[in-house]
Amino acid sequence: MTLQGKKAIVTGGSRGIGNAIVREFLERGATVYSLSRTEAANQAELEAAARHTGGALHWRQTDVGKEEELAQTVDAVIAEAGALDVLVNNAGITRDGLIFRMATADWDDVLRANLTSAFIASRAAARAMIKQRSGCILSVSSVSGIMGNAGQVNYAASKAGLIGFSKSLAREVASRGVRVNVIAPGFIETDMTRTLGEKARVVLIGQIPVGRVGTAEDVAALAAFLASDAAAYITGQVIAVDGGLSM
Repeated sequence: MTLQGKKAIVTGGSRGIGNAIVREFLERGATVYSLSRTEAANQAELEAAARHTGGALHWRQTDVGKEEELAQTVDAVIAEAGALDVLVNNAGITRDGLIFRMATADWDDVLRANLTSAFIASRAAARAMIKQRSGCILSVSSVSGIMGNAGQVNYAASKAGLIGFSKSLAREVASRGVRVNVIAPGFIETDMTRTLGEKARVVLIGQIPVGRVGTAEDVAALAAFLASDAAAYITGQVIAVDGGLSM
């Protein structure tokens, strides 16, 4: 499952699942372009990890919610790198609330950051990958996009949208050697989930068959496999990393 020599873009790579994916890719020898609004707190640590494996880390300050800025960044990275082997659409936000209290702006912001950004980045990536007749596009969805979740109509809609988007894109580009897959994490220990109260946390863990919360590394390990040549015959799939929650 080596990624030696591969060039990858990871959106939302400064923290959480995105940061774990960046680390995993670097440890497997990839050159990674991490796109985020702020630099990762562990940037120096990641750069050191890259030096040990022959990989390289490049950070590009980018707000994925701004379509033109994201498109320009992806195009610039592809031009600089000379090729693009992997795109990971990971960036995402939440603006939770029951629908009758949800502002239209909260709907728009979540759809723009979680779904539209994947369209913008994937469009640019697909053009390059089709020309080179190889590549892998991964989108990080959620079990909320599979099961739904009260108080998250905007988030669940954006994550379900990623699934339909990815399956359709997979059909468009498969004949050109480009694979497209979806990872659907369940309850993963991140800054986003740590805001839950202890009572809600206990209830959620009780619903997970394996009896524990997942880690960002659990998700990153799957991303590395899907990005590698070991997954050459896998496309159009949605794989849950949820300890059986959505089973």
